[in-house]
Amino acid sequence: MRAVGWAKTFPMSGGVREGRKWTREHLAQLPWYETSPDTADAVVLTVSELITNAHLHAHSDAQLVLTWDSRCVHVTVHDDVGGVPQPVRRAPSLAATSGRGISIVDALADSWETHEQQHGKAVTACFVPPSPDGEKHAGHSLK
Repeated sequence: MRAVGWAKTFPMSGGVREGRKWTREHLAQLPWYETSPDTADAVVLTVSELITNAHLHAHSDAQLVLTWDSRCVHVTVHDDVGGVPQPVRRAPSLAATSGRGISIVDALADSWETHEQQHGKAVTACFVPPSPDGEKHAGHSLK
């Protein structure tokens, strides 16, 4: 198996927009990018949500790592505050401007998990693009 990866830190000032742009530029180098725009969009939206969470809730820069292992795109965002985010089980009010991020990740990713670390936490989501014949590979577990 051949794996590729990229890493970058996105500061609290302007990091979300730049993170989306940086992610899309790197995803465009992967063999499935042109044939699976829905997967690419899901990855970019997840990056946006996770960087936003790092900035808004952890008041932290966000360290983003993207890896492609020939089967799954792994998106990992590390911030400086520990704790395990959980998908919101209640529907946020229509007027709420936040509270949907991890639920969005939960809905888009094939799998995701959180790892507490010595200095903060990392949230990792996995996205399995469809094979060239259009079929989605069997589920990929992060565990």
